[in-house]
Amino acid sequence: MKSPSHSTFLRLIAVFKLFKAASLIIVAVGALKLLHRDVGETVERWVKASGLNPDGRFITTAIERASSLSPERIKALSLGSMVYAALFLTEGIGLWLLKRWAEWFTIIITSSLVPVEIYEIHHHPTLLKFAVLVINVVIVAYLVFRVRGKLGE
Repeated sequence: MKSPSHSTFLRLIAVFKLFKAASLIIVAVGALKLLHRDVGETVERWVKASGLNPDGRFITTAIERASSLSPERIKALSLGSMVYAALFLTEGIGLWLLKRWAEWFTIIITSSLVPVEIYEIHHHPTLLKFAVLVINVVIVAYLVFRVRGKLGE
């Protein structure tokens, strides 16, 4: 039987993974809704509706990049988001159910994505990307100690 503190921490990790899955599903569906539309114009409307300044340097760059997306690239973005969402859903549900296989699965998947996260931070550093990297490293370290029996059950 898992102790309450360990099961609580596993469930917190599960919620984090499920949040990431939900976010990626939203991205995937949003990307598909952009097919056969003027992407730049649509993104500009979203920016204005959110109250952001569409003339800001970062927003202008984002709108320009969005405008240059081809339908094939949009489909690839949507598919990639759904694949990662499926992985995060598998991790999250397994961890929520306190399954040992989910701990191993999470160690493998999360640690394999750390180099990609470091690459992204190196090229486009943001506080959010850095925070997610730190959280993922803590998750992997915790789960490695858990499955190796270094933490009590």
